[in-house]
Amino acid sequence: MKNNIRPYLSHTPKIDSSCYIDESAVLIGEVCLAENVSVWPFAVIRGDVNFIQIGKNSNVQDHVMLHVSHKNAAKPQGSPLVIGEDVTIAHHVTLHGCTIGNRVLIGINSIVLDDVIIEDDVMIGAGSLVPPRKVLKSGYLYVGSPVQQVRALTEKEIAFLSYSAQNYVKVMQNYK
Repeated sequence: MKNNIRPYLSHTPKIDSSCYIDESAVLIGEVCLAENVSVWPFAVIRGDVNFIQIGKNSNVQDHVMLHVSHKNAAKPQGSPLVIGEDVTIAHHVTLHGCTIGNRVLIGINSIVLDDVIIEDDVMIGAGSLVPPRKVLKSGYLYVGSPVQQVRALTEKEIAFLSYSAQNYVKVMQNYK
């Protein structure tokens, strides 16, 4: 096992053989990466007190921080982090104990907090803050701190969500 991929208690990251993990990224504990996930320099994916699951073709860009909230009496499941397929998580994003649908783009330096649900086909502008328990509906652009629904996505923007993820799958092949 590489030094940047570490167990925590009885959990070891499960990484599909098609994935790309930069040697400066760190994965710890109960983390599961599906096919063609890419994890870029200095990203931290820490599944110590709950699990993190990332769907196929998703990318975790440079300096991203992914974490979870622990299980307790008031909240028996805690707040795991579940990320869908074809998700682009841009540089310096923090995701904490939330659920991200498919074909989502989370802009540079955004923060998404516990128990947020982001439905499929959503774009979040750079520097946005999504407060706990907020639901972002499918098909919209959201921007701001706190985030606000701005407008419906255009057909071109919806197509870009899949394109972005697929482009990172192509780029990671050059790194492998």
